[in-house]
Amino acid sequence: MTRTILDEIVDSRRAQVDARKQQVTLGELEARIQANDPPRNFGAMLRGANVKVIAEIKRSSPSHGSFGQILDTRVLAQEYSGNGAAAISCVTEPTYFDGDDFMVHRARTYMPLPVLRKDFIVDEYQVYEARAIEADAILLIVAVLSDLQLRLLSGLAKDLGMAVLVETHSGDEVKRALDASAQIIGINNRDLKTMKVDLAHTESLAELVPGDHVLVSESGIGGRQDIERLAAAGVDAVLVGAAMMASKDPGWVLRPLTSLTCAPGRRPRDVPRGLR
Repeated sequence: MTRTILDEIVDSRRAQVDARKQQVTLGELEARIQANDPPRNFGAMLRGANVKVIAEIKRSSPSHGSFGQILDTRVLAQEYSGNGAAAISCVTEPTYFDGDDFMVHRARTYMPLPVLRKDFIVDEYQVYEARAIEADAILLIVAVLSDLQLRLLSGLAKDLGMAVLVETHSGDEVKRALDASAQIIGINNRDLKTMKVDLAHTESLAELVPGDHVLVSESGIGGRQDIERLAAAGVDAVLVGAAMMASKDPGWVLRPLTSLTCAPGRRPRDVPRGLR
């Protein structure tokens, strides 16, 4: 069987997690969690009359390569917050995305928005680690988890007060996410096995996501025209990274993306009680 870039990233992350367990015990992570401020409500920030933007901070990616010299994570998070972002995403995977855990702390400390730790989470240890580094939400990718893992990791995150963005790429994966009681469902327009991008993925799968769930479109979103297209499909939020990371003025790129109205009646938007 041909190995994909996704297989390589997941195998690399498993090895790194095993090494981390030898350096920092679960007890130490739990002590850090107890000392942290309560999580901010990620889910509630993604609903409203306008399509919400989760603004991403990442230093590199397999599809784009390095983004070169970027603003300090603290400064960039403040820039995003001041230009209308609803939440911040920090890509913390170190080998393929040049990320690190400290990005979450730097982003979160100096502005009021919730922060998503975007990584390849395959182990309960990483969920505790996410809350220990002050993440308010985590990403879980259906394609790399069994149904049991998806339920266990989602449940643990919620027990720790975090929200869970469950990422999908097919109708079967959307069904698996719903079966695991996911409330915030992402549709990745990028096929993580081939790295090809197509916004039609969101358009074709949006109707599978009930209106009382949050629907997030991820990847390949280059500007206002793309968000208008996705708004017509009924998304509540979009996750935008490369378009801003490649700019010398990310805030200037972000601002016009935050005022697009959700398609009225496309998907009912009553916020469910207790949504995180």
